[in-house]
Order: sequence, then C-alpha cells, then structure tokens
Amino acid sequence: MYEKVWKQDKIAFGGDYNPEQWDESVWEEDMRLFSLAHIDTVTLNVFSWAALQPDEDTYCFEKLDRIMEMVRAHGLKVVLATSTGAHPAWMARKYPEILRTEANGMRRKFGGRHNSCPNSAVYRKYSVRLAEKLARRYASYDNLVAWHISNEYGGECYCENCERAFRQWLKERYGSLDALNRAWNTAFWGHTFYDWEEIVLPNYLSEHFGEERTMFQGISLDYRRFNSDSILECFKLEYEAVKTYTPDLPVTTNLMGFYKLLDYKKWAGYMDVVSWDCYPSNDNSPAQIAMCHDLMRGIKGGRPFLLMEQTPSVTNWQPYNALKRPGVMRLWSYQAVAHGADSVMFFQMRRSIGACEKYHGAVIDHVGNEHTRVFREVAELGGELERLGGAVLGTRCPKQAAILFDWENWWGIEYSAGPSCLLRYGDEIERYYSALRALNIGVDFIGPEDDISEYGVVFAPVLYMVKPGLAAKLEEYVARGGCFATTFFSGYVDEHDLVKTGGYPGELRKLLGIWVEESDALPEGVKNHFTWKGTRHEATLLCDLLHTEGAQALAAYEEDFYAGMPVVTRHSYGKGTAYYVAARSDEDFYRAFAAELADLAGITPVADTPEDVEAVVRENETERYLFLLNHAKGERQVAAQEAGTELLSGREVKKGEVLTLPGYGVAIMKMKEVMTV
Repeated sequence: MYEKVWKQDKIAFGGDYNPEQWDESVWEEDMRLFSLAHIDTVTLNVFSWAALQPDEDTYCFEKLDRIMEMVRAHGLKVVLATSTGAHPAWMARKYPEILRTEANGMRRKFGGRHNSCPNSAVYRKYSVRLAEKLARRYASYDNLVAWHISNEYGGECYCENCERAFRQWLKERYGSLDALNRAWNTAFWGHTFYDWEEIVLPNYLSEHFGEERTMFQGISLDYRRFNSDSILECFKLEYEAVKTYTPDLPVTTNLMGFYKLLDYKKWAGYMDVVSWDCYPSNDNSPAQIAMCHDLMRGIKGGRPFLLMEQTPSVTNWQPYNALKRPGVMRLWSYQAVAHGADSVMFFQMRRSIGACEKYHGAVIDHVGNEHTRVFREVAELGGELERLGGAVLGTRCPKQAAILFDWENWWGIEYSAGPSCLLRYGDEIERYYSALRALNIGVDFIGPEDDISEYGVVFAPVLYMVKPGLAAKLEEYVARGGCFATTFFSGYVDEHDLVKTGGYPGELRKLLGIWVEESDALPEGVKNHFTWKGTRHEATLLCDLLHTEGAQALAAYEEDFYAGMPVVTRHSYGKGTAYYVAARSDEDFYRAFAAELADLAGITPVADTPEDVEAVVRENETERYLFLLNHAKGERQVAAQEAGTELLSGREVKKGEVLTLPGYGVAIMKMKEVMTV
C-alpha cells in the first residue's frame, strides 16, 4: 500500500533547467550554484523539439548529449521531457493541417505552444518518433529517474481532423445513430441525424453562442469528453514509446490543478505518477492552495504526487506580480509535501533573458550569482530537505472525509443553460473543502467510480449529473452507516445531460427523503435567511423549494413566499444519515455543518491549532508525521497533543509542550505513536 513513486531516497529538489537557452560557458557555473543550493534533480529538454529536429529527416542530439553528460558528472538526477509541447516551425509550414483551429473557425498559424492538433496524424507521427529516439538514446543513463511527456497539455481544436475523429469517437461510444439521437435529444429543434457525416463539431459556427453557452448540451458535453480523450491519446502514444526502452521508469506529465478542459481523473489512470504545477493567484487562501494539492493526490487514489513546478519568487502572468514574502516559498513547499508531494521542484533554474517568461522567478536570477534573497531561501530549504532524507517519502494522508468531484459533472453544470450565471462548480466545492480544512480534517477528492466505504463522511456539492450505479453506491454506503451530504441542483440529469423525470433530485430522491418542486435563482446581493442551531445564516444563489418525504427539516427559509419551507434536511437511511442543503450559505454555516457531520461520523481533527495554523498528517504502517503550517505573518503557538520529534530542529517534544511557530513557520512532528489507517 505504501510505496515510493520513483527511485529517490529523499524529497527531490530542483526543477526545470533550460541550458540550451544559454552559451555553454554558463553551464559549469550553473553546476556550482546548483551544488550550493542542494539541487539534486533537474527537468531537461522541455521545449527543445526545434533544436533536436531542424528538418523532417535530421535529428541533432549532440548538445543534449553534452547537457546529459554534464549533469550526470555532477551527480544530478534527471526528469527527461520529450519536448513535444511545441512543434517546430518547419513542420507547420510543410504540414499546415497540424495547426489547431479555434472555436470560431479561425485556423492558427505557427506560434505559441500547444498549437498542434491532437488528431493530426503528422503530429502524432513525429511526436512519437522523437519520444522513441530520446528513450533509445538515453535509456542507459543511471541518473534518469522519470519521463516527462510534453508539457501542461491543454486547449481545444475544431479542425477537419478533429471533426472526422469526433464522428469515429461517437460511433464507438453509441454504436448507432438511433442511440446517439436519443442521448442528444435531437428531436428538439429538428436536429435528428440520419448520417454520421451530418454531425459537425459544436462551436461558434454551429451550436455555441458564448464560451460556455450551447444550444445542445449533449453534443457539447461529448465534444469535451472527446477533446480530453484525443489529447490523452497523444500522451498514451508517447508513454508507450518511452516504456518500450525504459519499462521500469515512471512516466508523467505535469497537470494544472483544477483545469477544466481535461478530465484529469481519467488521465491519472494512464499516468505512473501524477505531477502538477502549482501557481496560486495572489489572493488565494491557504485552503485554496491545499485543495489543489489534495485534488492531485485524489485523482490517483491517494498516492503521493510530484510537485513539478512552482515559482521560487514571482509569477509573471498575474495581473500584479507580487513577490513571495520571505518564508512563504518554504511554507508553501512544505504545504505541498504535507498534502502528498514527494518532490519540491521549481520553474525555473535560471531566469531566461527573452520572451514572455523572462520576468518569471528563478533560482538563479538575472544577476547570475548566489547573492540574492531568493537563492538563499532556496539553498536553506534544500539543506533542510537533505537533512530530512527519506522521512515522509511514500507515506499517505489518512482517510477521513471525502469530497466527490467529477469533471463531467463540472462540464454539465456550467453548460446547463441555467439556473444561474453565478453558479460555478468549483466555488461550491471550495466552500465545503475550506470548512473541513479549517477544522484540520483531512480531505480526499474522489470520483463517482471510487470506493467510498472507508470514509466517515462524503460530501457531494452540486451533484447535478448522477452516472449509472452512483445512486445505488451512495445508498449502500449510507445504509451501512455512512454520512452523506449533497446540495441544491443535484440529481437532475444522467450522463447524457438528459433530465431524470419523476421529480428532483432524481435517483437521489429515495436516499435524501425529499422532493424539490422548484428552485429560486437569487441575483447577486439578494439574500434569504434561515436559522440553524440558534444562529442565523444566509441563503443565497439558489433556494430550492422542497417537500420532505421521510426526511426531517432542520431549518427553514425566513423570507419570501416560501418562508417556512425546509432549507436543511436530514434523512435516516438504514444505519446512516443523508443531508441536503437547499441553498448556498455563509462560511460560518459551512464550518458548523462540517463539524456536526464529522462529529456524527466519529472523525477527530488531526490537531487542535489556532486559526491560521494548518495541521496535516502523512503516515504509513509504522510512522506518522504531523505537519504544522503557520500561514500568519506573526508567530503562533501550538500545544503538542502527543509526544514526538520535531524533525526540522531535531528537538524532542513532550505531550502538552508548547511549540512556537514564527510567522510563516513550519514544524514536522514525527509522532511516537502510530495511528491505524
């Protein structure tokens, strides 16, 4: 159950290194600086396709050979990228069909990155060929620790290649046009298809009239699935190419947290290890950052992940590119480790001098030496990680609470043509997640297909789309003693975005013991209210008007014509309980509600801490590590609830002893007693 995700004996420390952008005279100085900073792992060859293949038949690996030899001679491990995130200019000129087409029908020209049509036979041919050549050439390097396929896959394409491939994908999914017409409800507006060639891509030339507005949700939903699958197929082809020569090396690609266009849950099934790039916005809360880490851990069943990129100082694409204050880079690095990362990696090692990322942070700044604040902070963190050694590697976060998150549900909700332009799936997920994290309760993200039996409580905010078998799984979970909670706009449709008739919340109606008659969408700033456990709370966004069918009403609306109707319900089902929250509420409600359900489920917070101190546990069968992360500028104190060793200082801590965390400070306690997972 507990295993390392790759052949490292410590938390890997380093990141993206682009020596091909520099004169070779600089490389030796880089090696000296890497040693000073305790850098042990570099990601190479991320965007070198044009340099490696100057024309259709020529490959030039000599410079990459010299880079690979130099880093090996200096004891650095390598994550080797296949370099296929940006095709060469000659390829676009000779094969213009390789270029993507936008949703408005505009054919792109060469430029940018991720500008290759994922269904282009030319792109697939040459990307796989390059991956094969790289794997064959460098398979014998003993310092090669992982493969990095392409880079930050994303985007969409609406070209003729994709239209043909979409029709084939639909044939395989539905088998017949009759089945497709039923799934898409094409009787509406006379859209019935009688030949596969009549089907066109849904975009601004056909069904769309806005970025997320479509006249046929079923068609647009299937295009989203198809696009994610098409790009995944490109990854899989390169995966197989490198595995042919290095079957024992893990293969990954760097994901991007809550990235809407690709179904990362499905992608994770084809990745040996999940890796991702963490670039929070300046105004993100600690919980919002943690939520992304937990999602990346969750899509791979709770296994550790790799933090492939973060900035050591400044992100250059924010509206206001604020510096990370002293101590924040270290704090956020340890936050990633606390939530499951087995690496701390940066973009970039040396700051580039031209193009759109020349002012993005780097370990080595434009001044080119070690005499910067950022370099000193990186070096200090690197030294700490060396001293930590193999501690924490391969451990997992214990299962306490789960949040059900599904990309197809996300697509369906935000294509739904109502009920409110303010309804965003991620916002509702975040409200429940933040409440649980404020209580220091561990959260796993799970998908509809995952086992839920080991969780004390499962939250499924806005479970709009109920896929086959999910309702029965939830009923079984609750009947055996589980605690389940969902919200407004849940249980409406099946996997084709077809409404389940017979009353909302559809297949969840029996489990929840309610019937939702209608839902009132409140404009921004308009509020209803309800009182729960003696405290008055807001009811905003959507207000379901529901009737109980066995459920108990715990709170009721206080205004408008539906005053007195239930807004929070509880239904006993078998040995367990199912809750329904019929409106969006405020932070105080979510925290109190999460605390009540956790208590009902017998879930104990991993630690009792002040408001700004986050507590997270990683453990295996023999070891348990408690991370205490102070997100405040000022110092905070935490009383040790158990005896242990604080690993960063080596200090022995007795039960009840007070730990003082400086502003942005971190403590890692190796506990004397081991919990049973």
